[in-house]
This record gives sequence, C-alpha cells and structure tokens, in this order.
Amino acid sequence: MKPETWAPHVTVAAIVERDGRFLVVEEHTADGLRLNQPAGHLEAGETLLDAVVRETLEETAHPFAPEALVGVYMAHFGRPDSDGATYLRFTFCGTSGAAFAERALDPDIVRTLWLTADELRACPERHRTPLVMRCVDDYLAGRRVPLDFVHAHSVGPKTSSVRAGPPQAR
Repeated sequence: MKPETWAPHVTVAAIVERDGRFLVVEEHTADGLRLNQPAGHLEAGETLLDAVVRETLEETAHPFAPEALVGVYMAHFGRPDSDGATYLRFTFCGTSGAAFAERALDPDIVRTLWLTADELRACPERHRTPLVMRCVDDYLAGRRVPLDFVHAHSVGPKTSSVRAGPPQAR
C-alpha cells in the first residue's frame, strides 16, 4: 500500500484597486458571511494566471488582467487539536474591466464590494482569513514581482474553461 502524499491546497487571489478602493467579495462560509479577495483553487490543467483570471470572473463578473505577483503565502487553518488545512496562496494584482451585467456570480458569493484599505482594516472579524489584509498591505507596500517570474511547464489538459464574457444561451 502506497503511503498518502501530503500536499497543500493551491489557491490564487486577485487584488484589484480602483480609485483607492479594493474589489472584494462577500461570501457564505462555514463561519457565516465573510469578506475575501476574489480567490479560489487552482484546477487541473490550469496555470496560476489562468486560475486567477477565471476565479475573478466567476466570483465578481469582472474580467481581470494580471499585472504582477504580489506574494506567495502559506497558511495553516484549523483548530490546534485537528489537522485543519494548509493553503499555498498566490496573490496577483492587476486591472479589471466593467462587470458583465448578465453574468451570474458563483453560488457562494452574496455580492461584490469596493472597500478602502481603512474600511477593510476596520473589520478584521469579517475577513475570511488574516491573508485578506496581509495581501492588501503587501500590495500597498509596493510588493510586486513581474509576471515573467511565474512559469508553467507541461500543463495538463484543462478540466474547465471560462469565457471572458457574458454567458451565452446554453
């Protein structure tokens, strides 16, 4: 019998700032409604850039154009007496276009908001994780790594595809 291989959950997140406000989502979680950047899991066959574009579109209906990597974050969440889960989060910053009015948001997303850093800082109890503010603070501190630092080699077949536009009649 082969021993189980441990691996963290790989996630991506988008920082979008417009006129001093940050695009965030309010989402249903096991702990109630929480604020987060548009974020989610890397899917089989995706590059990190594919994933952050897809997640931002799915959660906010805004197309996203990544411009830089803000940081890579590893965090373990769970009670001390449980295994919990470890996440490896790649946070990108970039620009977004106007939301596609006809596009439905992911089912767990209640709404999108544009909040200032001070408004986010004032409600840490509403953040999904401490990474929400940490990523904003790193962005505001000017932390940026060029996208050509992020490489993808031999990415497998995609399991999903997202068009950067309003949903078509299906």
